[in-house]
Amino acid sequence: MFIELIATIFAGIACAGVMLLLTRTVGRRLPKWLVPVAAGAGMLVMIISNEYTWFSRTVEQLPDGIDVAMTVEEQSWLRPWTQVWPYTKRFVAVDTGTARTNENLPGQRIADLYFFGRWSPVNQTPMLFDCAVAQSALLIDGATFATDGSITDADWQTMPVDDPILKMVCAS
Repeated sequence: MFIELIATIFAGIACAGVMLLLTRTVGRRLPKWLVPVAAGAGMLVMIISNEYTWFSRTVEQLPDGIDVAMTVEEQSWLRPWTQVWPYTKRFVAVDTGTARTNENLPGQRIADLYFFGRWSPVNQTPMLFDCAVAQSALLIDGATFATDGSITDADWQTMPVDDPILKMVCAS
């Protein structure tokens, strides 16, 4: 976040400098107010560029075995350009490389989910999936393992069969 702020400030300074050079090149015939307008326009373009490239930059840095399962795009009237081109604000990634199964319960899998947000810290959550009946349960709410590997005290939630997270975990 701090680096993006510094980059935005430098983009404004660079655009103001280019406009200042252009003004001097044409013999100071351009109005002086174009210099701060160019600085503001440069900073605005930098902010918009960072919003739209955040998702691809973040996904490129994910290690092997962690795949994007779902994205959330956002539109805002405060950013009118997003009405035409929405940007990705959040996404969920699944660690398919370390998904675990139990030979006693072959239809169930445990996988780590990572929740990424544009201005939020990354949250990691282990989740149990029952692929046979399309259910899931978070393993952070007091669920315990029995001696045979089954989960007790799990709060099972029904999932749609075509849920992208369920499909990705059950396919691995």
